[in-house]
Amino acid sequence: MDQASSQPTERELLERAQQGDHQAFAQIVQSYQRPVYNLCYRMLSSPEEAEDATQETFIRAYTSLDKYDPDRKFVNWVLTIASNHCVDRLRKRRIHTTSIEDDPYVERIPMPESVNPHQVAEKRERADEIQHWIDQLPPDYRTPLVLLYWYGYSYEEIAETMNLSVPAVKSRLHRARKRIAHMMLNAPTPTLAPSPSPAP
Repeated sequence: MDQASSQPTERELLERAQQGDHQAFAQIVQSYQRPVYNLCYRMLSSPEEAEDATQETFIRAYTSLDKYDPDRKFVNWVLTIASNHCVDRLRKRRIHTTSIEDDPYVERIPMPESVNPHQVAEKRERADEIQHWIDQLPPDYRTPLVLLYWYGYSYEEIAETMNLSVPAVKSRLHRARKRIAHMMLNAPTPTLAPSPSPAP
């Protein structure tokens, strides 16, 4: 038998996990630990808090497996749990900012010799600046921006993850961008144009 065909599918692992198979759920955690951590980090701007939030997310997911709808993408379901938990954390503490370059899960891309180092520095400054302004937003506005710019989610995927309608997602993104533009324009020394773009 082909080794690949003998590997259980995600649906099979989820069914086994729902029946109490801890090993099956551990395999699921391995598959989605990084995207959940990255979302938590973007929301919380703290590696330590993101790690705690990731662990809490999977605990909540495991204890709620009986409520999981198999017709829904598991990644969207677990990211919904993660974003809701991060929003709760943000509402209970003052928001701190952390540079994107401090993220241990951000892959380092080697710089070709033809690339101008000053351009690379500017890109990194821009990414840091975007993260800084996102950190100033209320949690409900922060989530859709993180999903859009760092995950490349469509409006429909953001709506599913946040349990919102597509018009509601568009409205929050519009208001979030307006807030960022207002903060930038009123900053003592603005260093970024009013329209944020995806991080490299």
